[in-house]
Amino acid sequence: MDGLTESLYLVFKVVLLMITVAMPKGSLLKESIQLFKSVGLDFSGFLEPGNRQLQISDRQSQARGLLVRAKDVPVYVEYGQAQLGVVGYDVLREKQPKVAHLADLGFGGCRLSVAVPKDSGYRSAMDLPPHCRVASTSVNSARQYFQSIDLAVEIVPLSGSVELGPITGMSEAIVDLVSTGTTLRQNNLVELDVLYHSTARLIAHPLSYRINDDGLSDIIERLRQASVAGVAA
Repeated sequence: MDGLTESLYLVFKVVLLMITVAMPKGSLLKESIQLFKSVGLDFSGFLEPGNRQLQISDRQSQARGLLVRAKDVPVYVEYGQAQLGVVGYDVLREKQPKVAHLADLGFGGCRLSVAVPKDSGYRSAMDLPPHCRVASTSVNSARQYFQSIDLAVEIVPLSGSVELGPITGMSEAIVDLVSTGTTLRQNNLVELDVLYHSTARLIAHPLSYRINDDGLSDIIERLRQASVAGVAA
């Protein structure tokens, strides 16, 4: 091939080999960055004060990071805009995206729980009255849970601050993610039952994972080993 063609080929090859990673905004970001940095992919620019960039290359130009809302991480991976992503198990349970589930990364621990006002007298979700209202941001998970215990309830979908449901009288209970439980306690709510525990998970685009043209498997294996060693803790 001539010089121009060879140069274009090399540029195209570099683009193909640059892995794109969807990084979650919020509570999982710092530990996700630490994990990837431990395997040589440094996206710490996302943590710099005043940063407003939503896409950056790592410091060695080996990979590209996308900074997206946590709930959108599996969307970017499923549609092939990122080969890898980090997302909470709760999002995977709620959204059921078509992605490859690769590893439990061990950080970002929380639980999805049913909670009620402290003075309600309820001791279990089974005590809730039939057809009562339950507020939740995790609508599908909440609906599946109450179906599994054969209790008909009305799920009230909210985007946040679900604790206000019982406080205002809009709902009898909530289904929400709980980490330390401080928010529940400060709003006089108590947990009844835990639906499941959630941690950060490593996911991949299924086709990219199978083809492995860009050495993706090697990076995935190093990330797995680093997560076992607890480097993001």
